Amino acid sequence: MRILPFAFVLLAAIPALAQDEMTVMLDWYVNPDHAPIVLAQELGYFADEGLAVRVVAPSDPADPPKMAAAGRADLAIDYQYQLHMAVANGLPLIRVGTLIGTPLNCLAVLDDGPVGSVADLKGRRIGYSVAGVEEALLQKVLGNAGLTLDDVELVNVNWSLSPALLAGQVDAVIGAFRNFELNQMRIEGRPGRCFYLEEEGLPPYDELIYVANPDLMDRDKLRRFLAATERATHYIVNHPDAAWEAFSATAPELRDDLNAMAWGDTWPRFSLSPAGLDAGRYARFESFLAEAGLIEGTRPVARIAVDLGAQ
Repeated sequence: MRILPFAFVLLAAIPALAQDEMTVMLDWYVNPDHAPIVLAQELGYFADEGLAVRVVAPSDPADPPKMAAAGRADLAIDYQYQLHMAVANGLPLIRVGTLIGTPLNCLAVLDDGPVGSVADLKGRRIGYSVAGVEEALLQKVLGNAGLTLDDVELVNVNWSLSPALLAGQVDAVIGAFRNFELNQMRIEGRPGRCFYLEEEGLPPYDELIYVANPDLMDRDKLRRFLAATERATHYIVNHPDAAWEAFSATAPELRDDLNAMAWGDTWPRFSLSPAGLDAGRYARFESFLAEAGLIEGTRPVARIAVDLGAQ
């Protein structure tokens, strides 16, 4: 269950020495998805790179890419599939790094519910939060079972994915994060089950990425930011228990069952080389969205993503 923040979250302290300031907009309230950023701050890795980083949680999860495009944030966390659509619609954004390099999104159902296979969704209700792209993802999954969107009823549940499923308002939800919604359902005593999109014929993609305005970004600062978060990621992978203690100690609300359970499902998915770019992955997903009719034509990968480490 996701809860929007009531206020901006600031994780940066003012350094004793003059350092380069930068602002990073999160995609949501602080949670284990953001551990490399939080720990780069807590362990002094940003300071080592000469950076004073201000981290802000949005009041509206749609705001971060817009803030980066407008130059009101140096970086924003976004989703790869959303980035393709934003660029196709003319928003000045480009991927400069990867935070989580595997899909987290899934089609979730109740483990003890009536849906044992995708084919069982015929005539049933499916909840979603983001129109357009989630419908395209769902269309591909349904198509593998010989179904179309006309065979199901789509219900906009806003961001109340697991609550809608648990309450019986819908029979499945698309857009559930396997590291959060499944754990929330387990805590509620109603375990869920995922149909993983990358196992249902969709091209694999990066779930969470860093985006910036290509015309305004400071490449040197961004390289240093990515170096610090790469260092923090390797610390997490090498010392996951100690990293959890350090991460969860930064805010009392992180020390609950949901975040503790999500931690174990999240840290193995962090990109070990956040600056590195798999150009083929972006080309394939661009083609997928074009074939699904969500974007008109395709753009070269250089318009969508860049490897700052190679420049």
